[in-house]
Amino acid sequence: MKQLILSVALAMAFFTSCKEKAQEAKTEEVAVATTETTQPEDGEWEVLFDGTNLDKWHAYNGEAPTQWEIVDDALVFTPAENRDGSENLVTNEAYTSFVLKMDWMISEGGNSGIMWAVEEDPKYHEPYATGPEIQILDDERHPDTKAGPSHRSGALYDMIGAPEGIVNPAGEWNSYEITIDYNTNQGIIVLNGEEVVTFPVKGEGWEDLVSNSKFASWEAFAKTDTGLIALQDHGHQVSFKNIKIKKL
Repeated sequence: MKQLILSVALAMAFFTSCKEKAQEAKTEEVAVATTETTQPEDGEWEVLFDGTNLDKWHAYNGEAPTQWEIVDDALVFTPAENRDGSENLVTNEAYTSFVLKMDWMISEGGNSGIMWAVEEDPKYHEPYATGPEIQILDDERHPDTKAGPSHRSGALYDMIGAPEGIVNPAGEWNSYEITIDYNTNQGIIVLNGEEVVTFPVKGEGWEDLVSNSKFASWEAFAKTDTGLIALQDHGHQVSFKNIKIKKL
């Protein structure tokens, strides 16, 4: 009888152990699945702004932004009255090679931009001190248009000009698809579905672009491949929506 009781006890212990291991394995699977859904792998789109929160952004050299708000699912920058300094918005995460998609709308007479490879440091007062810029502009009204094609919307600012007639006017939505790929040494700007600018992102070709621009003597400009993405405060109202990124 004692032997029978011992056998039953051993069997129950074995069953309980197997059940616990199965439960642990299931828990691990759920944890892995959760990690995979919250941390996109390369080649998957990551939503940076979906109209509900600014969880993936912060003020450059600051914390929570105060002049950026969500209005009707759009991220809207409106400069505060009597403000002291600018409030650019930057991603929490740094990126290297990527495809960035978004919609944007500039106010009448407005100016803004999108920058990549931005370094965040108190010694740099603005993202443009380190990060190259894709221009956003009211091409019809802002005086910067008179500086030439490299200051138009769609341009690689002050380096490669964009053609006329593709950007929608101030107060209307436009779309950008921006590719920055250090693997293939290629940058591509697509404005409203049309490819408007291509350029090298490293090497001699890129260095020539910089040396022939106003950034030639800027000590920290475009010195790194990896950095934050910035939405520029240029003192004018600008709106963004449907922002997403895919790492390459």
